[in-house]
Order: sequence, then structure tokens, then C-alpha cells
Amino acid sequence: RILTQVEALQPALLVVDSIQTMQLADIGSAAGSISQVRESAARLQAMAKSSGVAVFLVGHVTKEGSIAGPRVLEHLVDTVLYLDAFHAYRLLRSVKNRFGPTTEVGVFEMRGSGMIEVPNPSEAFLAERMAEAPGSAIALTMEGTRPLLVEVQGLTSPTPFGNPRRTANGIDFNRLLLTVAVLSRRVGLPLGEQDVFVNVVGGLQVREPGIDLALAAAIASSARDRPLPPDLAMVGEVGLSGEVRTVSQLEARLNEASKLGFRRAIVPAGGRRVPSGPQGLEVLPARSLQEALRFALG
Repeated sequence: RILTQVEALQPALLVVDSIQTMQLADIGSAAGSISQVRESAARLQAMAKSSGVAVFLVGHVTKEGSIAGPRVLEHLVDTVLYLDAFHAYRLLRSVKNRFGPTTEVGVFEMRGSGMIEVPNPSEAFLAERMAEAPGSAIALTMEGTRPLLVEVQGLTSPTPFGNPRRTANGIDFNRLLLTVAVLSRRVGLPLGEQDVFVNVVGGLQVREPGIDLALAAAIASSARDRPLPPDLAMVGEVGLSGEVRTVSQLEARLNEASKLGFRRAIVPAGGRRVPSGPQGLEVLPARSLQEALRFALG
């Protein structure tokens, strides 16, 4: 019936919500089965190619993030977009694109009137920051090709139990364990009897290693009960030897920091040439975690 309507109306755009509810009468299985989803998508694809109508297929996802039903659906289409939810925001990511890059990310906010574009997501993530509180650090991260400034919070507290707790929200748990070990061994921070809690504000999941330096600084700031400068941002991957390793697209990150009024940025000193940064932003290159913490905490 949908294909007949398309032929009669000749629309410019067709949105099918959802592909798991489509059913072909000549296939005996129920809607949502592997054969129904695959054949329905194939018929819609053939119609799109022959008529020039752009087709959006909405597919439900499982808890693991994969499209429910057969993954063959992803192979049939030209572009696969995932809409990830975190708090009031939605991230639109491209994981497959035959006509362009897959590194672009759109940030939207869910309101009563629908999804509204967030033109400056960094500003939204930092809106409620308590700049003078110990344990708060600003990380220069990347979501695809879009630079984002996010607040990383760290809290240390003496543990009443034999085994100290480690809790990570927004970053990989193993990355937290690695950072705590480097702080303990290379910096001499006594965390063996401290519970350590880490949170990325806004519900954002940060997977890139460039957040390591801000993560370490937030934990050190809480442990020493000394706030970081409110106009300081930082980026860098921390190695097991305590070295600060370079990251990609450093200039784009520094430009984003300058736009939001930050005046200093700690960046990796090794590897490629360290950019001078935009006017008004002082760039502080650090070769080791110890050196970076001296810049940040004195």
C-alpha cells in the first residue's frame, strides 16, 4: 500500500516509522521478523533508486545499540545515523555514509516543540559550573570533527573499608584505574586509601584519550583540596610513564576554548609542533603529568 501511494503522490521524501512494522503479504512471517525487515527494506530501496524519492527508514535499536532485527539493514542503505540520548540533549552521529564523511556530529536539545539545534554545545555543558570548587577541570574533547569543552569532576574521600572504591560516570572505568595508578606511582599522590569518583557533566560519554589530562587534574585538585584556575582548559593523553602525549586537531580545540573566554590551556609538548593558539589564549606545553599539575595547581 505504501509503494502504491508513493507511485500516486510522487513525494520528494518518504519517512517509514518504523521498518519493523512493515509487512509484505506474500511473506508468511510476522512483521519485524528477519525476512520481513530485509525484504521490506529491499523493496523500498528499489523504489528509491528507480523513482528518485529520498527514503528514511526508522529502525528500533536494542540495549546494546545495534539495530533490532538483522544487521543486514545497515548494508542495504546508503547512510546509517544513530540518535543517542543523554539527559536533555541528543547526539546525531553518522556511522556509515556513502556520500560524505562519518565524522560529523549534530547536537540537539529536546523541548516541548521538538528537537532544537544547540549551536554552541560547549557553552551548554559549562553553564552551571562552579569554577572555584576543587575537583573541577575543563577538557578539550572532540565529537567527530566538532570540538567540545566538557567539565570533568573528580572527588576523593577517605574510605571506611579495606578496598577503596573507584566509580566512573562518562568515561571508561579502566581509564580511571589507569589514571589513578599513574597519579599514585608517577606523581606520588596517596590514593591507596581514598575512594575516587569521577563524572563527566551533562551525561556525555567521552571515549577519546584526550580527556586523560583533565581527568588526572580533577582527581589531583580534589585530593589536594585546591581548585584549578577557572580560565584554564587542558587536553592530552597520559601514558603509563606519566608522559603527556599529543592529540589530534589541537588547533580546533584551542579555538573553541578561546571562543568561550578561556585564557590558558595546557597541551602536550611532545610530538608535532605546538600551535601558538588564538590571540588571548596562553598555551602551556607540558611533557609530563607532573609538569602539567605544576602549571594547574602550582
